[in-house]
Amino acid sequence: MRTSSAARRFGTWAPLAVMLIVLLPAVSAAQEPVRSFDQLNTRLKVGDTVWVTDAQGREVKGKIASLGVDALTLDAGGTRLFSAGDVRRVEEPRSDSLLNGAIIGAIPGALLGLTMGNFSGEWRGGDAAVGALICGGIGAGIGLGIDALITGQKQVVYRAPGASGSARLSLAPVITPRTKGVTLSYSF
Repeated sequence: MRTSSAARRFGTWAPLAVMLIVLLPAVSAAQEPVRSFDQLNTRLKVGDTVWVTDAQGREVKGKIASLGVDALTLDAGGTRLFSAGDVRRVEEPRSDSLLNGAIIGAIPGALLGLTMGNFSGEWRGGDAAVGALICGGIGAGIGLGIDALITGQKQVVYRAPGASGSARLSLAPVITPRTKGVTLSYSF
């Protein structure tokens, strides 16, 4: 049985379009940092590993030895006391499951297998599904490997009032005798 050219084009481009949508970065819904130093105990506890950035911009990694409403003590190869006024930022390690890397790799891999099945005249019916499973498994392995290599991500738990954020967006008009437009800059 011959397929029409429109059906063949749809079968070729639909999986590619789905792959692009899956691979586009999604907006993450991370938990917002606490707004006051005395709220740190709602997110952290004694024994947690954190990074504390002080007023001079020095970053110290250690385990929380004590946590009060006006001070934080870290065990960082020695005891370090940080008063609330000296702390600019507190970060904790972001936990990440390897499962999401496997899923993110498996979906485009399976779609690639289906797309290859549409291009090859030899893959029919069940063979295309087998190809999708094989390519999906390979993609899952690649995604899992990449996710396992990503380490050291931190999540901001507290940012002092008035401390600058990590991202800036600037929009400015550009008007000259020959050009009219807008300049957009993004920095982080």
